[in-house]
Amino acid sequence: MNKSDLSEELAKRAKITKKLANQVITLFTDIVREKVNEGEKVTIVGFGTFKAKHRKPKAVRNPRTEKRMIIPASRVPVFTVGKLFKEEVNNKFLHNQNETREQEKIE
Repeated sequence: MNKSDLSEELAKRAKITKKLANQVITLFTDIVREKVNEGEKVTIVGFGTFKAKHRKPKAVRNPRTEKRMIIPASRVPVFTVGKLFKEEVNNKFLHNQNETREQEKIE
């Protein structure tokens, strides 16, 4: 699902125009980006948390040339899945897995 598909689904469910739905999604992502860049966490209970994580510099070796190099420190965006969302996805997976096993027994 891409942004256009998400806008369409949001428009249907919220009974708003696709244009307005697209604006809402754009505003949401802009706000999350802004706040994470400012060092804040953005938490949506039951869904997950967006935040920036600091990565330390790291010494690595190029496997082709054997040359050692340093990857500099950086900040990267991270999304941590919320407990409820994780459980929903896992329960759906387990349910589908059990259905598949039942079908295999029938065949």
